[in-house]
Amino acid sequence: MNKHLNQLIKIANLDRDIDSFKPRIQEAKKELNALLNEEEKLNAEKESLESSCHEIALSIQKNENHLEELSQKLSEIANKTKLIKTEKENKALSLEEELAKEQITVANEEIQRLNGILEKKKEEIQALEVRIQELKDKQIDISNKSNEEVQKIKDEQGQVFAQKEALVGKMDQKIIVFYEKIRKWAKNTSVVPITRQACGGCFIRINDKIYSDVMRSDDIITCPHCGRILYNQEENHSA
Repeated sequence: MNKHLNQLIKIANLDRDIDSFKPRIQEAKKELNALLNEEEKLNAEKESLESSCHEIALSIQKNENHLEELSQKLSEIANKTKLIKTEKENKALSLEEELAKEQITVANEEIQRLNGILEKKKEEIQALEVRIQELKDKQIDISNKSNEEVQKIKDEQGQVFAQKEALVGKMDQKIIVFYEKIRKWAKNTSVVPITRQACGGCFIRINDKIYSDVMRSDDIITCPHCGRILYNQEENHSA
Protein backbone atom coordinates (compact mmCIF):
# COMPACT_ATOMS: atom_id res chain seq x y z
CA MET A 1 0.00 0.00 0.00
CA ASN A 2 1.08 3.57 -0.75
CA LYS A 3 3.11 4.85 2.21
CA HIS A 4 1.25 8.16 2.45
CA LEU A 5 -2.14 6.46 2.23
CA ASN A 6 -1.15 4.04 4.96
CA GLN A 7 -0.15 7.00 7.15
CA LEU A 8 -3.48 8.71 6.46
CA ILE A 9 -5.37 5.59 7.52
CA LYS A 10 -3.41 5.50 10.78
CA ILE A 11 -4.00 9.23 11.35
CA ALA A 12 -7.72 8.81 10.69
CA ASN A 13 -7.89 5.89 13.14
CA LEU A 14 -6.06 7.90 15.79
CA ASP A 15 -8.41 10.86 15.28
CA ARG A 16 -11.35 8.50 15.66
CA ASP A 17 -9.86 7.17 18.89
CA ILE A 18 -9.24 10.69 20.20
CA ASP A 19 -12.83 11.71 19.49
CA SER A 20 -14.13 8.56 21.17
CA PHE A 21 -12.81 9.86 24.50
CA LYS A 22 -15.26 12.81 24.48
CA PRO A 23 -18.41 10.76 25.15
CA ARG A 24 -16.50 8.80 27.79
CA ILE A 25 -15.64 12.06 29.57
CA GLN A 26 -19.27 13.20 29.32
CA GLU A 27 -20.42 9.87 30.74
CA ALA A 28 -17.95 10.20 33.64
CA LYS A 29 -19.43 13.62 34.43
CA LYS A 30 -23.04 12.53 33.89
CA GLU A 31 -23.95 11.78 37.52
CA LEU A 32 -22.29 14.96 38.81
CA ASN A 33 -23.99 17.08 36.14
CA ALA A 34 -27.35 15.55 37.07
CA LEU A 35 -26.80 16.57 40.70
CA LEU A 36 -25.75 20.08 39.67
CA ASN A 37 -28.84 20.43 37.47
CA GLU A 38 -31.06 19.26 40.31
CA GLU A 39 -29.43 21.75 42.67
CA GLU A 40 -29.96 24.52 40.13
CA LYS A 41 -33.67 23.69 39.90
CA LEU A 42 -34.01 23.62 43.69
CA ASN A 43 -32.24 26.97 44.00
CA ALA A 44 -34.59 28.45 41.39
CA GLU A 45 -37.55 27.08 43.34
CA LYS A 46 -36.13 28.53 46.54
CA GLU A 47 -35.63 31.95 44.94
CA SER A 48 -39.23 31.87 43.71
CA LEU A 49 -40.49 31.07 47.21
CA GLU A 50 -38.32 33.80 48.74
CA SER A 51 -39.69 36.30 46.23
CA SER A 52 -43.23 35.20 47.12
CA CYS A 53 -42.43 35.57 50.84
CA HIS A 54 -41.22 39.09 50.22
CA GLU A 55 -44.46 39.99 48.45
CA ILE A 56 -46.53 38.46 51.25
CA ALA A 57 -44.52 40.36 53.87
CA LEU A 58 -45.25 43.59 52.00
CA SER A 59 -48.97 42.75 51.97
CA ILE A 60 -48.88 42.06 55.70
CA GLN A 61 -47.12 45.36 56.31
CA LYS A 62 -49.71 47.14 54.18
CA ASN A 63 -52.53 45.66 56.24
CA GLU A 64 -50.75 46.52 59.50
CA ASN A 65 -50.37 50.10 58.33
CA HIS A 66 -54.06 50.13 57.49
CA LEU A 67 -54.83 48.87 61.00
CA GLU A 68 -52.87 51.75 62.49
CA GLU A 69 -54.85 54.18 60.37
CA LEU A 70 -58.14 52.57 61.45
CA SER A 71 -57.08 52.59 65.10
CA GLN A 72 -56.26 56.27 64.82
CA LYS A 73 -59.60 56.83 63.14
CA LEU A 74 -61.44 55.13 66.02
CA SER A 75 -59.63 57.41 68.46
CA GLU A 76 -60.73 60.42 66.46
CA ILE A 77 -64.32 59.14 66.41
CA ALA A 78 -64.21 58.67 70.18
CA ASN A 79 -63.09 62.27 70.61
CA LYS A 80 -65.78 63.53 68.25
CA THR A 81 -68.42 61.55 70.14
CA LYS A 82 -67.80 63.71 73.20
CA LEU A 83 -68.60 66.79 71.18
CA ILE A 84 -71.74 65.68 69.27
CA LYS A 85 -74.83 67.78 69.78
CA THR A 86 -77.46 66.15 67.60
CA GLU A 87 -78.83 62.64 67.05
CA LYS A 88 -77.94 62.92 63.39
CA GLU A 89 -74.28 63.49 64.21
CA ASN A 90 -74.40 60.59 66.65
CA LYS A 91 -75.78 58.18 63.99
CA ALA A 92 -73.17 59.32 61.45
CA LEU A 93 -70.32 58.75 63.87
CA SER A 94 -71.76 55.39 64.95
CA LEU A 95 -71.95 54.28 61.32
CA GLU A 96 -68.39 55.48 60.72
CA GLU A 97 -67.19 53.65 63.84
CA GLU A 98 -68.96 50.43 62.84
CA LEU A 99 -67.42 50.57 59.37
CA ALA A 100 -63.94 51.13 60.82
CA LYS A 101 -64.36 48.17 63.18
CA GLU A 102 -65.47 45.95 60.27
CA GLN A 103 -62.40 47.02 58.31
CA ILE A 104 -60.22 46.23 61.34
CA THR A 105 -61.73 42.73 61.50
CA VAL A 106 -61.15 42.18 57.78
CA ALA A 107 -57.56 43.45 58.03
CA ASN A 108 -56.79 41.21 61.02
CA GLU A 109 -58.25 38.19 59.23
CA GLU A 110 -56.18 38.98 56.14
CA ILE A 111 -53.02 39.34 58.22
CA GLN A 112 -53.75 35.99 59.88
CA ARG A 113 -54.34 34.36 56.49
CA LEU A 114 -51.15 35.84 55.00
CA ASN A 115 -49.09 34.82 58.03
CA GLY A 116 -50.34 31.25 57.58
CA ILE A 117 -49.26 31.24 53.94
CA LEU A 118 -45.95 32.87 54.84
CA GLU A 119 -45.23 30.25 57.48
CA LYS A 120 -45.90 27.41 55.03
CA LYS A 121 -43.64 28.95 52.41
CA LYS A 122 -40.86 29.40 54.97
CA GLU A 123 -41.20 25.72 55.87
CA GLU A 124 -40.93 24.85 52.19
CA ILE A 125 -37.78 26.99 51.94
CA GLN A 126 -36.26 25.23 54.95
CA ALA A 127 -37.04 21.84 53.40
CA LEU A 128 -35.43 22.96 50.13
CA GLU A 129 -32.34 24.17 51.98
CA VAL A 130 -31.98 20.72 53.59
CA ARG A 131 -32.29 19.02 50.18
CA ILE A 132 -29.81 21.46 48.62
CA GLN A 133 -27.28 20.80 51.37
CA GLU A 134 -27.74 17.05 50.93
CA LEU A 135 -27.03 17.47 47.22
CA LYS A 136 -23.92 19.53 47.96
CA ASP A 137 -22.63 16.85 50.32
CA LYS A 138 -23.28 14.17 47.73
CA GLN A 139 -21.61 16.24 45.03
CA ILE A 140 -18.33 16.29 46.95
CA ASP A 141 -18.02 12.50 46.86
CA ILE A 142 -19.28 12.19 43.27
CA SER A 143 -17.04 15.05 42.13
CA ASN A 144 -13.92 13.35 43.50
CA LYS A 145 -14.77 10.09 41.76
CA SER A 146 -15.73 11.91 38.55
CA ASN A 147 -12.53 13.94 38.48
CA GLU A 148 -10.43 10.82 38.97
CA GLU A 149 -12.21 9.03 36.13
CA VAL A 150 -12.01 12.06 33.83
CA GLN A 151 -8.29 12.41 34.51
CA LYS A 152 -7.70 8.75 33.64
CA ILE A 153 -9.57 9.20 30.37
CA LYS A 154 -7.67 12.39 29.57
CA ASP A 155 -4.39 10.63 30.26
CA GLU A 156 -5.36 7.92 27.78
CA GLN A 157 -6.46 10.58 25.31
CA GLY A 158 -3.14 12.36 25.74
CA GLN A 159 -1.23 9.20 24.93
CA VAL A 160 -3.18 8.68 21.72
CA PHE A 161 -2.76 12.35 20.82
CA ALA A 162 1.00 12.01 21.34
CA GLN A 163 1.02 9.07 18.93
CA LYS A 164 -0.78 11.21 16.36
CA GLU A 165 1.62 14.13 16.84
CA ALA A 166 4.60 11.82 16.37
CA LEU A 167 3.11 10.42 13.17
CA VAL A 168 2.16 13.87 11.83
CA GLY A 169 5.76 14.99 12.36
CA LYS A 170 6.97 12.28 9.98
CA MET A 171 4.38 12.95 7.26
CA ASP A 172 4.32 15.24 4.25
CA GLN A 173 2.64 18.42 5.54
CA LYS A 174 0.82 19.01 2.25
CA ILE A 175 -0.91 15.67 2.71
CA ILE A 176 -1.81 16.58 6.31
CA VAL A 177 -3.31 19.89 5.15
CA PHE A 178 -5.26 18.03 2.47
CA TYR A 179 -6.56 15.54 5.05
CA GLU A 180 -7.53 18.24 7.56
CA LYS A 181 -9.57 20.07 4.90
CA ILE A 182 -11.60 16.93 4.31
CA ARG A 183 -11.88 16.23 8.03
CA LYS A 184 -13.46 19.66 8.63
CA TRP A 185 -16.68 18.41 7.08
CA ALA A 186 -16.28 14.60 6.96
CA LYS A 187 -15.12 14.31 10.60
CA ASN A 188 -14.28 10.67 11.38
CA THR A 189 -15.28 9.47 7.92
CA SER A 190 -12.51 11.35 6.12
CA VAL A 191 -10.65 8.16 5.15
CA VAL A 192 -12.95 5.26 4.29
CA PRO A 193 -12.66 1.80 2.71
CA ILE A 194 -14.32 0.70 -0.49
CA THR A 195 -17.05 -1.86 0.11
CA ARG A 196 -18.60 -3.69 -2.84
CA GLN A 197 -17.19 -1.02 -5.18
CA ALA A 198 -18.94 1.73 -3.18
CA CYS A 199 -17.52 4.56 -1.10
CA GLY A 200 -17.58 3.74 2.61
CA GLY A 201 -18.61 7.32 3.37
CA CYS A 202 -21.39 8.27 0.95
CA PHE A 203 -22.12 4.65 -0.11
CA ILE A 204 -22.40 5.59 -3.79
CA ARG A 205 -20.97 3.16 -6.32
CA ILE A 206 -17.75 4.33 -7.99
CA ASN A 207 -16.73 3.64 -11.57
CA ASP A 208 -14.42 0.83 -12.63
CA LYS A 209 -11.41 3.09 -13.32
CA ILE A 210 -11.36 4.72 -9.88
CA TYR A 211 -12.07 1.38 -8.26
CA SER A 212 -9.11 -0.12 -10.09
CA ASP A 213 -6.88 2.82 -9.06
CA VAL A 214 -7.80 2.34 -5.40
CA MET A 215 -7.23 -1.38 -5.59
CA ARG A 216 -3.71 -0.82 -6.91
CA SER A 217 -3.08 1.76 -4.14
CA ASP A 218 -0.60 3.60 -6.34
CA ASP A 219 -1.79 7.02 -5.14
CA ILE A 220 -4.18 8.79 -2.80
CA ILE A 221 -7.60 8.60 -4.46
CA THR A 222 -10.73 10.49 -3.41
CA CYS A 223 -14.36 9.57 -3.98
CA PRO A 224 -15.67 11.40 -7.08
CA HIS A 225 -19.03 11.86 -5.37
CA CYS A 226 -18.17 13.09 -1.88
CA GLY A 227 -14.42 13.75 -1.86
CA ARG A 228 -13.46 11.36 0.94
CA ILE A 229 -10.13 9.54 0.75
CA LEU A 230 -10.57 5.92 -0.33
CA TYR A 231 -8.53 2.80 0.40
CA ASN A 232 -8.61 -0.96 -0.18
CA GLN A 233 -9.76 -2.41 3.12
CA GLU A 234 -8.53 -5.94 2.39
CA GLU A 235 -5.01 -4.73 1.57
CA ASN A 236 -4.99 -2.59 4.70
CA HIS A 237 -5.86 -5.60 6.86
CA SER A 238 -3.12 -7.65 5.33
CA ALA A 239 -0.56 -4.82 5.73
